[in-house]
Amino acid sequence: MDTLTEIRRRRVALGISLGELARAIGRSDATLSRIERGQIRPSYELVQRIFQYLEAQEGLTAPRLTVGELMHRPLVTVESKTTLAVAAQRMESGAYSQLPVVDGSLVVGALSESALLRVLAQANARRTRVEEVLEPPYPVLDEGFPADLLPPLLGRYPAVLVAHRGQLQGIVTKADLIRGLRGASLRRSGPTG
Repeated sequence: MDTLTEIRRRRVALGISLGELARAIGRSDATLSRIERGQIRPSYELVQRIFQYLEAQEGLTAPRLTVGELMHRPLVTVESKTTLAVAAQRMESGAYSQLPVVDGSLVVGALSESALLRVLAQANARRTRVEEVLEPPYPVLDEGFPADLLPPLLGRYPAVLVAHRGQLQGIVTKADLIRGLRGASLRRSGPTG
């Protein structure tokens, strides 16, 4: 995208008036308007100053989503001693692609669709227990953990668990993160006149 078009798009998305941006960077409204329309080419330093201001405003106005705001509740788990047939039914009925595996209140691992499919194709799979196909447990994060730090974790794990004061509350999957980030607004609060 053209840099000058990007300036206007980001300014408008933030709800910043032309005058406000012009004052912030020490230029006139007319000059900034001509820059946005492509009538004049600003210096590199001026473009840097504009983008630094816009980025600072985005940091102030972008909602800081947390995993607690994104998590899916209630947390559905499966006991490690459960048969795969029962676990498969639970996953299918809730349309879950993975489930945390627990022994009482302790998370001991995870069960994914791919692990389930590998085993269900084998003979006697219906009697196999979840503990026999256990995958590593998902990371547990405090509900206040910033959602913008999740992508690297969700690149390594299919989900993360969310806790409040050590008690599991919910789960965040890649789909939950995408929904949450897609719904995040960059609109400023207050007048922009």
